[in-house]
Amino acid sequence: MRTPLCDRLGIDLPIIGFTPSEHVAAALSRAGGLGVLGCVRFNDAAELDRVLTWMDENTGGKPYGVDIVMPAKVPAEGTQVDLAKLIPDGHRAFVDRVLKELSVPPLPDDTDERAGVLGWLHSVARSHVEVALNHPIKLIANALGSPPVDVIGQCHDRGVPVAALAGKAEHAVRHVENGVDFVVAQGYEAGGHTGEIASMVLVPEIVDAVDVPVLAAGGIGSGRQMAAALALGASGVWMGSMWLATEEYLQTMGESVAMQQALVAASSSDTVRTRIYTGKPARLLKTRWTEAWAAPDAPEPLPMPLQNLLVSPAHNRIHAANDPSVVSMPVGQIVGRMNRVRPVADVVAELVSGYEEALSRLDKTR
Repeated sequence: MRTPLCDRLGIDLPIIGFTPSEHVAAALSRAGGLGVLGCVRFNDAAELDRVLTWMDENTGGKPYGVDIVMPAKVPAEGTQVDLAKLIPDGHRAFVDRVLKELSVPPLPDDTDERAGVLGWLHSVARSHVEVALNHPIKLIANALGSPPVDVIGQCHDRGVPVAALAGKAEHAVRHVENGVDFVVAQGYEAGGHTGEIASMVLVPEIVDAVDVPVLAAGGIGSGRQMAAALALGASGVWMGSMWLATEEYLQTMGESVAMQQALVAASSSDTVRTRIYTGKPARLLKTRWTEAWAAPDAPEPLPMPLQNLLVSPAHNRIHAANDPSVVSMPVGQIVGRMNRVRPVADVVAELVSGYEEALSRLDKTR
């Protein structure tokens, strides 16, 4: 399973795992892959610094990376209050009505409802980069394509390679022209922000279009799919959804029991691609929350970052409510394989054994 990517990143397995959980990221790095910690949940740079210090101490000396959310073009951005004034009252009323209809209770009075909001802002993402570069990270990835060129240069000056997600070959070419070192070819099947091209088509298109290592993402949750990704020319795989149904995820996100229950019960057809999460197309678990936004009387989602500012307090209430029928969670179509909660190490071991079995079957066809 070892590829040149492993040597470049100092890992044993070409498995890169995105996760908002530091416990998952550390466990994946210890298991031989590269855990990539999503930073968007951190409003406070000091909090991110504390978590990365924990990562330094709990990865067993193994490498890890971070993922930021930063558009290449700097958006017009004032204070959080300024942005909040741009959200129409009708959208706020719709969210309040839906939460009431879904019987989602308010948060306790002492809860900070801004959690998960500021991390979507460009200025906060830049602070994430600055904090991360003070730690021994081995990769910075950007969930919105190429970071600004000066940020890429900042990372390169510290010897840290940059990865960017792409949903089209033309996007991948532009990323490389901007100085990106790895391209994550993320297919339509993936969770979170996605394009409209399926992985089987997208991965070889991007491999042929660029001269940097390509990671395959979207619809990957087994060793067979890993083998297929490498056969298509990828140097490794980028996985996100599979780590949501792990024991370590609950160590970070302790309120996510209902979310895991919903994921384990879901089939591969129980997702929907919509703009209601951030304002950009993203694949989510299909629940009563997504159905409410698909109703004829629902307003059109707002552009990023306004949509996220609108719904983040609602998401906090939904997660706290612990109702599997309502949860709002990005997840890919691979959710149909996530039929039980288990340790990260078990997921990795199954990926390796499944990969070896796939190669063995192929050997018999020669």
